[in-house]
Amino acid sequence: MTGWGRMIKKVAWIVAVAMSAYHLYAGAFGAPEAMMHRAIHLLFTLFLIFLLGISSRKDQGKARLAVDLGLLLLVLLSMGHLFLNYDYVVTRYPYVQSLTGWDIVMGVILTLILLEAARRTIGLALPITASAFILYALCGNYLPGLMRHTGLSMEVLIDQLYLTTEGIFGIPLGVSATYVILFVIFGAFLEQSGTGQFFMDFATSLVGGTKGGPGKISVVSSSLFGTISGSAVANVMVDGWLTIPLMKRTGFKHEFAAAVEATASTGGQIMPPVMGAAAFVIAEYTGISYIQICKHALVPALLYYLALFMAIHFEASKTGLLGIPKAERPALNWVIVTKGHLFLPLVVIVFFMMAGYTPMYACIYAIAATLVVSLFRADTRMGIKKILEALELGAKNMLPVAAACACAGVVVGVINLTGLGLKFTSLILFIAGDSLAPALIFTMIAGIILGMGLPTTAAYIVQAALLIPALIKLGVPLIAAHLFVFYFAIISAITPPVAMAVYAAAGISGSNIWKTGLAAMKAGATGFIVPFMFVYGPSLLLIGSPASIVATLISASIGVILLSAGLMGWFLKEASYPERAMLVAGAIFLIKPGLVTDVIGLGLLAAVFVLQKFMHRSG
Repeated sequence: MTGWGRMIKKVAWIVAVAMSAYHLYAGAFGAPEAMMHRAIHLLFTLFLIFLLGISSRKDQGKARLAVDLGLLLLVLLSMGHLFLNYDYVVTRYPYVQSLTGWDIVMGVILTLILLEAARRTIGLALPITASAFILYALCGNYLPGLMRHTGLSMEVLIDQLYLTTEGIFGIPLGVSATYVILFVIFGAFLEQSGTGQFFMDFATSLVGGTKGGPGKISVVSSSLFGTISGSAVANVMVDGWLTIPLMKRTGFKHEFAAAVEATASTGGQIMPPVMGAAAFVIAEYTGISYIQICKHALVPALLYYLALFMAIHFEASKTGLLGIPKAERPALNWVIVTKGHLFLPLVVIVFFMMAGYTPMYACIYAIAATLVVSLFRADTRMGIKKILEALELGAKNMLPVAAACACAGVVVGVINLTGLGLKFTSLILFIAGDSLAPALIFTMIAGIILGMGLPTTAAYIVQAALLIPALIKLGVPLIAAHLFVFYFAIISAITPPVAMAVYAAAGISGSNIWKTGLAAMKAGATGFIVPFMFVYGPSLLLIGSPASIVATLISASIGVILLSAGLMGWFLKEASYPERAMLVAGAIFLIKPGLVTDVIGLGLLAAVFVLQKFMHRSG
């Protein structure tokens, strides 16, 4: 590496560490005013994205280097314009006072740079989406029918996107700067302390010896790691390199092994206490406290993982898959004694949020707890070097999320400015004819399609602006509407044709992508059904009387087990097609809250039990 390359890497390291240090300080002692804090967050993000782009290229041509350096300079110019004129920006009357020529030029530059930064970190889908919305804002007066609007001038558009907190610097970026980055840094500290390996060892010792043990290891470790990673693909890439070869070695089909890891990793985004970046956006949009959202989301997440766990168990029973030999498994007591202290930071974060502290303070205390408990043993101890590495890793891991949130802000800004959200609401209500079921199906399809190309957070934000108002108008409870959209933005990660978690897992397994995607949809089928159930029966979200909640939890748990049995084709023994149909039907009746449906579901369960227990068939 040349001296120039080493210098760029050093500068990138300093910027990354400074970015994390600034946000930790802001979280502990208070952030600046919203516009300033979000602008600082975006400046760090954009500058680091282009700086890392330069340092990561082995063959840096002069022309490409000049382009990247030019982009860095434009980042400083466009953001510097905001900082130098900050008093003017925050005291002016938006859309009343005319913008200067420099305001418009710098706003256009920042918007274009943001699109390029998003392209580099998360791919083309979101930048193309944002560009389409910008064109819609400028050219809507040429469109026919419902989509038509009066058209916006460049001045009005830039005013919204660049100089207010309704566009680029809107709620999504605010959540990214205030909450999400602290949890990403927390995850980096856990990773540097060896917690990821501890989760894997704990899962192996706990369930590794059971039928299909390697698959169940994936479920337990991915659900634990998913609480801190918030990314399905990241989860696959951390866990999958160990769990997928282990599953294949013990007899799992290649496609099923990859499907299990993809489905387990995807579920990490719905598992409290972190649930990925979008959960913080839900809290901001709904005004419901973050810990309350975690409570609402807990039972559906547990049902998702219970169904996957049982799908693995039934598949293992059907195909004779065994667990890992005892000699190859760490003893549970040894894992707890040597690394059990690494659970404490997660306990700390849950305790402080339950005690009423803000997520920022809870996260700061959890990071401090990670540093303290890491000192207990030499193999987990974090010295200055590891602390700095955690700060650097946290900032780098944050870049795709921050870029996605800022880019999604462009979309939301245009939606609010053009009234597109109200038009979509009217369109959905017209299509649905005031009936909830068609509106839910339409929203599900839109969520899966958007989620195929967009990160979960961005897909949720776009739908929150376009689709959720219609569901609320049809009587869906606020939290149920938001979680419904949230689920399908997530479940798209295992839904072909664009299923990012499946792609990552299939790449490790060497399996066919389409077969893996179909297997993942079968294993994760509960994720497609439960959102409908908690819309119609909010007791799954812990809303209602204790008795109704307990009854719903029991019936839904039995229901998802039956669903897995029916889809996998095994209950007490191999199930015939009529028995599988009865199991799936019974599952749907049991998952749907209500006494009548529960009785029908239990009746179908009893019928299959009798058929398999007393009808003497082979299998």
